[in-house]
Amino acid sequence: MAGRIVVFGATGYTGRLVSEALVQRGQRPTLAGRDAGRLAALAEELGGLDTAVADVARPESVAALVERGDVLATTVGPFARWGDTALDAAIGAGAHYVDSTGEPSFIRRVFEQFGPPARQAGSGLLTAMGYDWAPGNLAGALALRDAGDAATAVRIGYFFRGKAGSDSASGGTKASAMGVFLDPQYRWHGGAIVDERSSSRVRSFQVGGRPRPAVSSGSSEAFALPRVHPGLRDVDVYLGWFGGATKTMAFASRAMSALLRVPGARSAGHAAVSRFVKGSTGGPSAEYRESTGSEIVAEALDASGAVLAEVRVEGVNAYTFTGEMIAWAAESAAVGGLQGTGALGPVDGFGLEPFEQGAAEAGIRRVP
Repeated sequence: MAGRIVVFGATGYTGRLVSEALVQRGQRPTLAGRDAGRLAALAEELGGLDTAVADVARPESVAALVERGDVLATTVGPFARWGDTALDAAIGAGAHYVDSTGEPSFIRRVFEQFGPPARQAGSGLLTAMGYDWAPGNLAGALALRDAGDAATAVRIGYFFRGKAGSDSASGGTKASAMGVFLDPQYRWHGGAIVDERSSSRVRSFQVGGRPRPAVSSGSSEAFALPRVHPGLRDVDVYLGWFGGATKTMAFASRAMSALLRVPGARSAGHAAVSRFVKGSTGGPSAEYRESTGSEIVAEALDASGAVLAEVRVEGVNAYTFTGEMIAWAAESAAVGGLQGTGALGPVDGFGLEPFEQGAAEAGIRRVP
């Protein structure tokens, strides 16, 4: 018997996309969030769905959302601040868990802190199952498969297609991004997770026939890809969304790193973000999403640095993909599609071929 799917944060920008995508897939998720009135309106709009009022400020209300075998899909962020409550709820109930985060510090916490108790509880934790960072896991795994055992490193670049504007990111993304810049990050290097500062490295990828710069970032690929390619020594992930501001970001990262060594500076920065950057402020219109898209490049390398295989995946806007991808993952987990428990990447969680099919259904697929 399939488990129930609960969308926590359903009336937020990304939560609504996930809820709509689930209904389009024939599912009837329970919609959960803080505002009973907004939940009721959305539930009626989507065909008379069940609702539940829950708030991270009242952890017991979140814990009551799921039972063993259910799936808790959460879009409530910034995750570094609010995410632990949903994780505790899923693990406590023995339910599966899917989230939309892109925040490296939270992803690391899921794998290192929450993974072991989730495995004992029989819960599968699928963090960062949206645009951040599912497509890079796909492209990286495909490149490593093509390259074979000689591959010891993979580098991945994320790029935006179309015209960026002031409405290109949701309020939740902006709030999360500001917090990310304040926190230490990491990479898989020399066969282990090592610390590094945000945006510490810059490199270029060939995209659209020209070199495009990108800055380094922590990601779920650093934890997930070594599991499916045991000889992997290095995983490097880069964000190419910033164009001419890329080198400026790297410089700002160095300056910020020095500033954050001042006692109390990091906590003061997070307090300022919480006060001045509001998450629930909507996001890109459907028309804007339709006019933009994504391209992700992955290169598998041998020990000498020679490129053995290159894979490109392309498709829809990041937010469109996120809603569809999380809906696919939640549905698949609800019907027994997970291949393990604990903290999982998308490839070791579902298998490469099913995940590739799911990503294609969500709008991003491999191209020649």
